Amino acid sequence: QVQLVESGGGLVQTGGSLRLSCAASGRTFSNYAMGWFRQAPGKEREFVSAITWEGTSTYYANSVKGRFTISRDNAKNTVSLQMNSLKPEDTAVYYCAAKLARPTREPNEINYWGQGTQVTVSS
Repeated sequence: QVQLVESGGGLVQTGGSLRLSCAASGRTFSNYAMGWFRQAPGKEREFVSAITWEGTSTYYANSVKGRFTISRDNAKNTVSLQMNSLKPEDTAVYYCAAKLARPTREPNEINYWGQGTQVTVSS
């Protein structure tokens, strides 16, 4: 079992920045690829970003590429998402996700989810 707790969401104006953090506990954190997904009202949960267990490869949705940066610290069991140049369409609940071994863009392949943190970008 892996427990994931997100923090760092909030309200920000268009063009602003936020940094989301996810603290993991339980099974060996470094065995898991980590990722971020988001879900806006009335929409399906969608992939945002992922990072391999060793942190050497990262992946991004086209909609956030160049604006968001994912990172992880295996010594501290944390993964972060730095979000810059935020847009109103980034408004959603953001979920931290863990998948054993290789990362995935598919929500139904995720092994563990956090409870989510709200990000609201005002225009």
